[in-house]
Amino acid sequence: MADYTAPIRDIRLALQAAADMPALVATGGFGDLSQELADAILEESGKFARDVIAPLNRIGDQQGVSLNNDRVKTAGGFADAYRAFVDAGWGGIAGDPEYGGQGLGLTLANAVEEMMISGCMAFSLCSTLTHGAVEAVNAHGTPEQKRLYLPRLISGEWSGTMNLTEPQAGSDVGALTSKAVRRPDGSYAITGGKIFITWGEHEMSKNIVHLVLARLPDTPPGTRGISLFIVPKYLPDAGGNPGVRNDLRCIGLEEKMGIHASPTCVMSYGENTGAIGYLLGEENRGMSCMFTMMNAARLNVGLSGVAVGERAYQQALAYALERKQGKPLTPPEMAAEGLPIAAHADVRRMLLSMKSLVQGARAICYANAAAMDLAHKAPDAGARAAAQARADLLTPISKAWSTDIGAEVASLGIQIHGGMGFIEKTGAAQYLRDIRIAAIYEGTNGIQAIDMVTRKLPMQGGAVIRGFIAEMQETADRCRQLNRPAFAQIGEALDQSLKAMTQATDWMLARIASAPNDCLAGATPYLRLAGTLSNGYFLARMALAGSQQADSGPHAGAAIATALFFALNYLPQSSGLAAASMAGAAHLYALNDAQLGI
Repeated sequence: MADYTAPIRDIRLALQAAADMPALVATGGFGDLSQELADAILEESGKFARDVIAPLNRIGDQQGVSLNNDRVKTAGGFADAYRAFVDAGWGGIAGDPEYGGQGLGLTLANAVEEMMISGCMAFSLCSTLTHGAVEAVNAHGTPEQKRLYLPRLISGEWSGTMNLTEPQAGSDVGALTSKAVRRPDGSYAITGGKIFITWGEHEMSKNIVHLVLARLPDTPPGTRGISLFIVPKYLPDAGGNPGVRNDLRCIGLEEKMGIHASPTCVMSYGENTGAIGYLLGEENRGMSCMFTMMNAARLNVGLSGVAVGERAYQQALAYALERKQGKPLTPPEMAAEGLPIAAHADVRRMLLSMKSLVQGARAICYANAAAMDLAHKAPDAGARAAAQARADLLTPISKAWSTDIGAEVASLGIQIHGGMGFIEKTGAAQYLRDIRIAAIYEGTNGIQAIDMVTRKLPMQGGAVIRGFIAEMQETADRCRQLNRPAFAQIGEALDQSLKAMTQATDWMLARIASAPNDCLAGATPYLRLAGTLSNGYFLARMALAGSQQADSGPHAGAAIATALFFALNYLPQSSGLAAASMAGAAHLYALNDAQLGI
């Protein structure tokens, strides 16, 4: 298995050209954030990810986790790495300085988190869920809850989880049956069970703060009757330290396809007296509180697709440059030795596919994070509202596109390895096994597509998506105006893709109220179209930025060549995706249930 090297050059380019970090710095809302400070943090976090986290990836996959007497044993080295992670402060980059964070913004924090996930996705899921808990408590907690929980969660001293899913409910959260009963002291007794709880039990952190959805007695049916509760593993004592063990425990661990080192727990609450929980936000408003956590988690899950894709690409590239197979046409003196497979056209196509997909998805996720940052820190209310709308639009694209391409890139990595990719000792298969869950996490990608066409497209009567399309058109125009052959091709490909996107968007907006099932039938290809176009758009922006740099090094022109490859090989798929988006629902039901069978 190849070592991991943080792609600082690509990360920096995405931060500059896609996330517009200079604009974030200019707001003055992110403490001491500057390009120089960001560069220093990227360099140091890259070293930490390489030296401390990346060696855990193979160990964790092979050793996994085990459950014994309600305790989860983690793989070798994980607890030490977690302590080093906390001591270095890597989890607090975006945290509120009032509670011990560095206040440098989500955009930079996501760039750092990408490197940690590349190091070991299973390890990093613990901090990913903790970040979501921070968001929820910060947005909905009482002043007392914030003082108690935020400093410990931001530092990583305590970790956090999200408890939604129950066996009978699945993605239908409104069908959950976990109960909450008010206690005389103002707390609540929580009873019920949850499944698929990532890092629901472990001893790397001193406490685990579970955010649990449950239903109060006599509440409205469905999601309207759900509340959110803070349920700590250890009840904090008067000094805020972990005290008495709460009435909750892990009763099982799932055996999974991948992320073997991340405990996926079956949790039981209130087997004895009832687990003590504390209301977060208002009663019967639990879903709105949970969505604060879930939206942050959706972006981080999308980032996992980027991160694991990057790791798979690095290994595939190293193998392709080293593995020799086949004879060259010229020069003759190389015939006896053979060519590295990276020289063969089809392998080259796969490598460039991996590179362009990862870099484009990285840019989408960073732009999404920057919009979230500006939604809080832009200088005026209008700019903050516009940034929030852009963040809302980009979130389903970031999550679905990035996780889909993460799996595709990992699969291409196996293909480049040939038969050796199917052999576990090379490590190429682990990336696909690990990342496959990401398309299911935090609302399946089908749910992201439904959200895109039913909620995000109609925002402001379609003005938000049309504004994004207009912005992308400006970049296509800039490419053509450069009067350079590569940019002319990029601009033309963007033009054609934008026409397809506009047609499909107009079709969706015209029918979402009158023919919703037709829109739902085309939601997934529409979201794929939006991701394909966004990927090409941000690659073009980075190519334009690269063309303005006086770089004569070995990587000069790489951004332009990457954008051109994607423009020629992926953007032409837009017309087909638009057609599928507009195909309607009738053909999906041409076969009845009996005809679907054997």
